[in-house]
Amino acid sequence: MNSSSPWMNPPVHRERRGAGLARLTCAAIGGLACTATGLAAQDWSTVTASRQLGGEREIEVQVEYGAGVLDLRPGEPGTLYRMELRYDRDLMEPQTHYEDGVLEIGMDRVGRGIRMGSRDGSGRLDLELSPEVPLLLDLEFGAARADLDLGGLAIRELNVETGASDTRIEVSMPNPVELELASFEAGAANLVATGLGNLNADRIRLEAKAGKATLDFDGEWQRDADVDLDLDLGAVELRFPRGLGVQLVVDALLTSVDAQEMFRRGDSYYSADWDGAETRLTIEVDAHIGAIDVVWTP
Repeated sequence: MNSSSPWMNPPVHRERRGAGLARLTCAAIGGLACTATGLAAQDWSTVTASRQLGGEREIEVQVEYGAGVLDLRPGEPGTLYRMELRYDRDLMEPQTHYEDGVLEIGMDRVGRGIRMGSRDGSGRLDLELSPEVPLLLDLEFGAARADLDLGGLAIRELNVETGASDTRIEVSMPNPVELELASFEAGAANLVATGLGNLNADRIRLEAKAGKATLDFDGEWQRDADVDLDLDLGAVELRFPRGLGVQLVVDALLTSVDAQEMFRRGDSYYSADWDGAETRLTIEVDAHIGAIDVVWTP
């Protein structure tokens, strides 16, 4: 659908499914914060919305998605965004609001509660964003399975917050604009982020609690960068390409550190080629009851 109206929520397909999932009472502005209240049948619908480019200089994208599958990737040339959302029509209503360079995507409650989309794909949000316009991305999702392909998008701000999710972030192509801060916050989650060197970020921050994170710093580094890691009851694997200068500063309590192929100088660990490296990455880690593993890749 292509419309000039800021609110677009036309259901285009409906299917009826039997009872068997718990009904959830939710308070949400485009998301699902849920507690179980009973059982009900499901009336699944699919809604799509899109908008063509119209001279925007940048757009702010705010997504709140409670549960199900979230898939985000670059869109086709000439399209500002395209969304397809599969949802339970009896209990929630999709809302896509675009006005003055701000895109908001989420759900409004229409029944007594909102049923959580299941991880088998019953609930699903597919979102494509223009690679031609700089983006300010704010993504929040709960018990979801998320695949975020950020390769080639022009990202000026990035904030990703996850709950009990299985999240994969891939930056397969360089970001053409400078990103001041890329922020990731993960709860009891499994987070895998690859190609972080392509983010073109001055600073990367990760806060992880009771989960596992794998951070791969491969990519085309354009400048030195800083990384802040805050870990509680979690484990992190840091993967570095050979040739990248790395300093690892660790403030840890009851945390194991396996800094293979790095030497210690004072309170820091350094890669063997730190002194002569063309690009340097300084990582400060504050960890409590966890594990830090360093892996070097070809």
